[in-house]
Amino acid sequence: MTIKVGDTLPDVTFTTMTADGPTRVTTDEVFGGRTVALFAVPGAFTPTCSARHLPGFIQKASELKAKGIDRIVCTAVNDAFVLGAWARDQGAGEEVMMLADGNADFAREIGLVIDASKFGMGIRSQRYSMVVEDKVVKHLFVEESGDFKVSSAEHMLAAL
Repeated sequence: MTIKVGDTLPDVTFTTMTADGPTRVTTDEVFGGRTVALFAVPGAFTPTCSARHLPGFIQKASELKAKGIDRIVCTAVNDAFVLGAWARDQGAGEEVMMLADGNADFAREIGLVIDASKFGMGIRSQRYSMVVEDKVVKHLFVEESGDFKVSSAEHMLAAL
């Protein structure tokens, strides 16, 4: 079943890269008690993700925060080392927290996986964005396969 507005995020554990190396964090630690702009990409370093999706959230971070967003989070079915390198490459700095969903546990739990095996990428997350308040989905924008329209930072800002 696909997650929908009003649903609570599932309890999963992600990995994020810190100065001390990979660190495990839970859904509650990331989303509990705050308003979060979450977006998911099919893969770090992939064309649309690197040219438009992540850069849009970096560029619009201050505008999102002015609209009540406490934290911006990106997730992908990649490992924490890859997401850490991608964050450095893209200049994400402190603006975007990268959450590795290496085994696609989160993507599966919320029903937003795609099979990208024909591209040699295996199971990945669909491209989407959502606004989450204290672990509850308030806005959800899921892209059609191959599109990049509704999951952008600009679209989220317009919805807020």
